[in-house]
Amino acid sequence: MPAFEFATANRIIFGAGKLNELKNQLSVSMKRVLLVRGNSSDAIQRVREILSAQEIPFDEFHVHGEPTVATASEGVDFALTHGADVVIGLGGGSVLDAGKAIAVLSTNHGDVFDYLEVIGKGQPLTNAPLPYIAIPTTAGTGSEVTRNAVLGSPAHGVKVSLRSPRMLPSIALVDPELTYSLPPAITASSGLDALTQLIEPFVSVKANPMTDALCREGIHHAAKSLRQAYHNGVDATAREGMALASLFGGMALANAALGAVHGFAGALGGMLTAPHGELCARLLPSVMEANIKVLETRGHENVGIQRYVEIAQIVTGNKNVSAQDGVKWVSELVRELNIPPLSTHGMNESHIPEAVQKTLSANSYKGNPIALSEGELREILEMAL
Repeated sequence: MPAFEFATANRIIFGAGKLNELKNQLSVSMKRVLLVRGNSSDAIQRVREILSAQEIPFDEFHVHGEPTVATASEGVDFALTHGADVVIGLGGGSVLDAGKAIAVLSTNHGDVFDYLEVIGKGQPLTNAPLPYIAIPTTAGTGSEVTRNAVLGSPAHGVKVSLRSPRMLPSIALVDPELTYSLPPAITASSGLDALTQLIEPFVSVKANPMTDALCREGIHHAAKSLRQAYHNGVDATAREGMALASLFGGMALANAALGAVHGFAGALGGMLTAPHGELCARLLPSVMEANIKVLETRGHENVGIQRYVEIAQIVTGNKNVSAQDGVKWVSELVRELNIPPLSTHGMNESHIPEAVQKTLSANSYKGNPIALSEGELREILEMAL
């Protein structure tokens, strides 16, 4: 059994209606809260009312789309100018990542590139961040329990992470009711991102017994709940199942690793105007198929192929299946949930060489169960076009 460590948010509060618990997590010692929020969640007004009822002054920083290094820098300036001593992130993964970046960069001074991996200096974040309460309004990224924030750098045409154990939120408050109003398209892309973040850590070279348990349980919930949540957004059981799957996926990836799907998604996310969840969803079956093929031909000592068989058993509910049956199940789910091909986002064959090279250097790719050649990576993208 491999040695391992496990870290997550200081406290996790999960359950329908638990947004009401926010008032009990606020302290009179809080001088000023920065509310980092997105566009359309019904919870925004509820959080405003809770803060006002507690007589805690607050300011709002609005995140438009997926965050960039500029978003993080602007948010830090805003937080410091207004004297925030606590940050609340309320929204999808992009908003939560922006909130994490703002909270930690507000206490670790300098340029954001001093701390970014791959395209920056990768210096450690040495100071504790501002206390951070993460409240997701989608079921996808699990960002409420991860130790990184994904930021786009348009100048470099890539998305990379600001990463540190210090970035784990103080409180992760997960209320499935906040996802009831999500439209089907976002339910699909975020839900398939959650599934990806359960499958990749499960087959990862850095998997451990604790993340394995989370992944098995999470894959089961996603397989049982995602279709129903897509077709009937107010199904409380399905929404709860997907919120739990997302939470478990975040905990797993933060303590194991991801793989080629997220390696590609980081590269393509900086090259195309495409939602992260849609990229992951479209790439997932192609990466699964490629990994299984390579594991069967040259990964004879690798346990990854048995992991893919187990995934197939969980999602189909059938013990007498092969690894390829899992690929078929995921492919059918992607079609049913109307995930478009990568070409819809403007990708063509001319993008492939750059995407392959960026994927090979991506931190997320390092957990893939077996090394893939440039030709094999190219084939994956061709299948997903």
